Amino acid sequence: MTLRRMLGATALAFLPALQAVADPITVTDIVGREVTLDGPADRVILGEGRQIFFAAVLDRDDPFKRVVGWRDDLLQAAPESYEMYAEKFPELTEIPTFGGFKDGTFDIEQAVALDPDVMILNLEAKAATDEAGYEEKLAKVGIPIVYVDFREKPFEHTAQSMHIIGELFGKEDRAAEFNAFYEEQIARVTDVIAAQDDLDRPLVFVDRAGGYSEDCCMSFGHGNFGTFVELAGGENMAKPFIPGTFGTINAEQIIASDPDQIVVTGGNWEAYVPGGSWVGVGPGSDEDEARAKLAALMERPGFTGVKAVEDGQVHAIWHQFYNNPYSFVAVQRLATWLHPDLFPDLDPDETLVELHERFLPVDYHPGYWVSLAPTTH
Repeated sequence: MTLRRMLGATALAFLPALQAVADPITVTDIVGREVTLDGPADRVILGEGRQIFFAAVLDRDDPFKRVVGWRDDLLQAAPESYEMYAEKFPELTEIPTFGGFKDGTFDIEQAVALDPDVMILNLEAKAATDEAGYEEKLAKVGIPIVYVDFREKPFEHTAQSMHIIGELFGKEDRAAEFNAFYEEQIARVTDVIAAQDDLDRPLVFVDRAGGYSEDCCMSFGHGNFGTFVELAGGENMAKPFIPGTFGTINAEQIIASDPDQIVVTGGNWEAYVPGGSWVGVGPGSDEDEARAKLAALMERPGFTGVKAVEDGQVHAIWHQFYNNPYSFVAVQRLATWLHPDLFPDLDPDETLVELHERFLPVDYHPGYWVSLAPTTH
């Protein structure tokens, strides 16, 4: 028990008539661990800066009010998002940052000094926390860990994860409202796809963070954007070759498979790869510049003569859809690319506008995707 909680408990012992303290809450996290807190969490460490994407939904008026520390990745991985939130909530620049579990730079003493009620980690961090024994070490100093997942199995775990965080924040109703919107928007695609008796699924190659490195090419196997493609009515080209969620496909395999469509995930990664060939899509991006860089990527040897390139069926989409609660927007965009005839009235831009108007504290800015060929929307 932290000093703050000890003092609180002592005060309550002398004031039994006052029942201002919240009842304890117990949540079951995404890996089935039961975690009990004294009440809704007022002080939270976010294990990844991009977790602000869910905090913004649940604490729309002030998404940083509970955040006493966070991973230092948002500014580097999604600088356009960081800038939007910093403009409206400048206090975020004062929140202490820390390193990661995977790279071994996490500082337990720093975490203790922040006196959090809970630390929220993404599922992909669990292997590193297990290896280093962080769960036990943090438990000894009164800091419980709760795992959520928007990345490994997004369409199995997103609604559950939002419910878990809603319980932690005491915002169950808000989480339920978002989850209803999430399910409704996914169904606008999956119901149509399921109703097709003989669906012709185009073969799709997803170039994960294309241009981030000179190597060709990272992609998705079972899960994440690979699942996005399947839900949208496509066939994930890399699935037979990548046994896990992420992996590598060589250029010769792309040529041999000859995909019908190519989707490059992109973002502004100037902090990681200055002047790189990555496609800088994201909120407020320069779409002309992104389109030019996308076209340049298609000149790599692995894409020479490929059907998708010859037909102009090449697209880029915001990489950060891969690890946040808004993944349903990516599925809608993919569906309109893969099956424009089935989705003449589905406009993912309108979905993003509604998402911002109903759930987010920042304004919508276009730029989340570009295509080399004209699209219906």
